[in-house]
Amino acid sequence: MKILFCNYEHPPLGGGGGVVMAALARELARRHAVTVLTSRALGLPAESLEGGVRIVRVPVFFRRELAVANFPSMLAYAPAAMLRGLTLRGAGGFDVINTHFVVPTGPVGHVLRSIYRIPNILSVHGGDLYDPSKASSPHRHAWLRAPIKYLLEGADRLVGQSRNTLEHVETFYGVHRQAQLIPLGIERPPAAIRSRREFGLPEDAFVMVTVGRVVARKATVLLVKALKAAARPNTHLLIVGDGPDAEAVRRAAAQAGLADYVHLTGQVSEERKFQALAGADIFVSASQHEGFGLVFLEAMAYGLPIICFDHGGQTDFLASGETGFVVRLNDVEAFTQGIVQMHDSPPLAQRMRQVNLNRVEDYFIDKCAQRYEAVFEDAVRSASDARMTGER
Repeated sequence: MKILFCNYEHPPLGGGGGVVMAALARELARRHAVTVLTSRALGLPAESLEGGVRIVRVPVFFRRELAVANFPSMLAYAPAAMLRGLTLRGAGGFDVINTHFVVPTGPVGHVLRSIYRIPNILSVHGGDLYDPSKASSPHRHAWLRAPIKYLLEGADRLVGQSRNTLEHVETFYGVHRQAQLIPLGIERPPAAIRSRREFGLPEDAFVMVTVGRVVARKATVLLVKALKAAARPNTHLLIVGDGPDAEAVRRAAAQAGLADYVHLTGQVSEERKFQALAGADIFVSASQHEGFGLVFLEAMAYGLPIICFDHGGQTDFLASGETGFVVRLNDVEAFTQGIVQMHDSPPLAQRMRQVNLNRVEDYFIDKCAQRYEAVFEDAVRSASDARMTGER
């Protein structure tokens, strides 16, 4: 097959949704011709070949950060990508489009579908439909819900990464149609050296790690509160990532008397991220919502028990008492009790470690690619049958 991926974000731009689509594209490029139509900013080349995938980037305006896209850059992507898409067909064109994120990429796949006359598979990731921490979240605004509903209904196939995301399709957008549930996948992470000293951590510490952008939705300050409430000796919190709430986290740590026990790394490389996971005892997240929660899988791949809230797609694969503790949203007391149990009961943590190492095997990128491949093939076959029927 000749596959066109449309996604306004692709590494190094963006977060988890771009990372997993890039991994999916590389995996499928082992046996298919794959092109990615994405955005260009911060000195990235207009076109490159990466892991067998042709990456085509269109210019956007006002993008200033790798991890966070602002509204002007998101708005600029759609028309620029549509125009560039007109020149991409080449000899033989494409067989199928896979559009990631209904906002802002959805219109691109929808328009190119009509131009190319091929099926468009729309993948929704969660945050493009629902983000409770943002006043701008599309689910809050009727003027956004209507066009999103149109795009969700107009796609030839709809794919959601979690049950939670597909529930939001129905609840907030009134779309009742058959959809495919395909969990995200991660590439098998490398064996990383357990390294604590370079993160400023004592070798004998009990280390809680969290990974992600330090933004309102992640509610990282709650982790400082839980660390304080747990009051366990030599327990440290390692925060891997950066964002606008980083200073608030530092202030909260200082006010709690925990400045020496809360460590913020800032933005780090993938290698450093994996070193942080390999050197921790448990993974913690106070995120208010995750469309899926890719970072939970990365933590599981290093055998880390997980403590998190129960709001989001991670509830598809995390189970309280098995993989760690999944507690009621913003129940800091229950969250704290989970930390205490992990700290005080190494055998319990070891059992959960083994469960996670076993469970994550179903969530590596090769399994994700096989599921997408089946959807693509079915959509292409259905489109071909429809054309043949129309020609008779």
